[in-house]
Amino acid sequence: MLDLRAKPFYLSDEDIRWVEDTRASLTLEEKLGQLFFPIGYSPNEQYLQYEILNRNPGGLMFRTGKTEELFSAYTYLQEHAKVPMFLAANLEAGGDGIVEEGTAFGKQLQAAATGDPEQAYRLGKVSCSEAQAVGCNYAFAPVVDIDMDYHNPITNVRTYGSDKEMVKACGLAYMRGAKECGSAVSVKHFPGDGVDEVDQHILTSVNSLSCEEWDATYGDVYRTLIEADALTVMVGHIAMPAYQKKFNPNHPDKLMPASLSPELLKNLLREQLGFNGMIITDATPMVGFLCAMDREKSVPYCIEAGCDMILFNKDYQEDLDFMKKGYEEGILSKERLDEAVTRILAAKAALRLHIKRAEGTLAPKRENLSVIGCEQHKAWAKECADKAVTLVKDTQKLLPISPQKHKRVLFEIMGKCPSEERVAKRFIEDMEREGFEMIRYEEEVFDFSKPMRFETVTEFRSKYDLVIYIGNVENASNKTTSRLNWHAPYGAGNNIPWFVEVVPTLFISLQNPYHLLDVPMVKTYINAYSNHDLMIDTVVEKITGKSAFTGKNPVDPFCGKDYLAY
Repeated sequence: MLDLRAKPFYLSDEDIRWVEDTRASLTLEEKLGQLFFPIGYSPNEQYLQYEILNRNPGGLMFRTGKTEELFSAYTYLQEHAKVPMFLAANLEAGGDGIVEEGTAFGKQLQAAATGDPEQAYRLGKVSCSEAQAVGCNYAFAPVVDIDMDYHNPITNVRTYGSDKEMVKACGLAYMRGAKECGSAVSVKHFPGDGVDEVDQHILTSVNSLSCEEWDATYGDVYRTLIEADALTVMVGHIAMPAYQKKFNPNHPDKLMPASLSPELLKNLLREQLGFNGMIITDATPMVGFLCAMDREKSVPYCIEAGCDMILFNKDYQEDLDFMKKGYEEGILSKERLDEAVTRILAAKAALRLHIKRAEGTLAPKRENLSVIGCEQHKAWAKECADKAVTLVKDTQKLLPISPQKHKRVLFEIMGKCPSEERVAKRFIEDMEREGFEMIRYEEEVFDFSKPMRFETVTEFRSKYDLVIYIGNVENASNKTTSRLNWHAPYGAGNNIPWFVEVVPTLFISLQNPYHLLDVPMVKTYINAYSNHDLMIDTVVEKITGKSAFTGKNPVDPFCGKDYLAY
């Protein structure tokens, strides 16, 4: 039985009456509409009315945008929606997850590297308070995946690391910060990413742990956060054969993602873990969802299997049509539809959205915009950065560096990412301000069909006092690896670090903490976990000796390979 008085809803009789009355007032089409959580593409009021509100979605998410545009859009949506809406953002790293002017606090792995879960609390507080200022009431966070496989290209700095106790502590702390802001959280990505080395955006990934192994790791994390009143859980397109076979011995060998698995949704999440809140899928245009079943069937079936909301669409209207057809054909039952709508409305009631509408406080207030990028949040971000930067190794005793000893610096940024020029510009400016002569590496052209003259060792030594690499390989969907790639073949040019025994060489990773796997020859290596400007400034302070390194490795940067430490 669905108990709306129990955790995580804790609804009063009056709240329950609103849920029941609202559900009863909805037409079939409006009920089906509540199941959807599309992505928004324009703040234009005509678009919001005719492309979004006329389809009665339960929620909406915009990508990061400008404060004024999102403030206006969210105001319009809440003032004109028949049912108060969930308005969400990926609030994993700060207020910049929703507005461009927001505070870039730092990736989750950065918070974990401080060794202090209080930094995860501040991450939740900063992210959700700045999001609430423009009307966003739902955080697609915290990520409670455990980074078990260093090859995984998508978990990485988005996690709180490989220690499940730190993941659990930081997840709880983030939730506390979000709750103080009145925001819902979406604990993700159930049943747990990070075990294999693939990305569910481009195929169904696999959590290959045994039932016992899962219970002791991911299961412990989810059970703890559920007990602490997590309002929603986001389910990934991740198969988990051990539990799927345990609950259903006849389960086919074909990989079936959790988002389409009643064994994982109903048997494991609902019954075994006791989760009573709302279940939302991860984005359904991911191939991990699409390749499992014909979408005409999977859209209604994912609700029948146990999800309550479906995130994003390949085509919004087509998905609505698929859902209605699936209902008419019996793929989605009336009982399961009503249960899903009830949980959606109950989650909204738990956020007091119905009360805020009655009080006239549902839409955001302009005076609250001052919290975005405020000095307190910047100070917290600075403190987190200062505590997080981790000196992984310095076996050549290079640090601190100084312009007196290391004046001429050959500098290269690794990773062809949109942030490359911003990161390079900030780092060069900071270093030049300290008195260093920064010489940026220019990509060399190689034609081995013709005689070539390479720079000699003597020439290289005479030109540079230090080489610094910045690893800026951002993890992103649809990337199969987050490794370093070199355009120079073997030792032909100065791109690849052939010269570590000739000139002191320093590698600073602003993203992937596992780059030592590709540069084991570099004797001084730093992990910084985030590439925002404040972190770059902090790294320069550290390498020039203005402040001490205090960060702790939240993952094994040596990837289980002892030789990487030397």
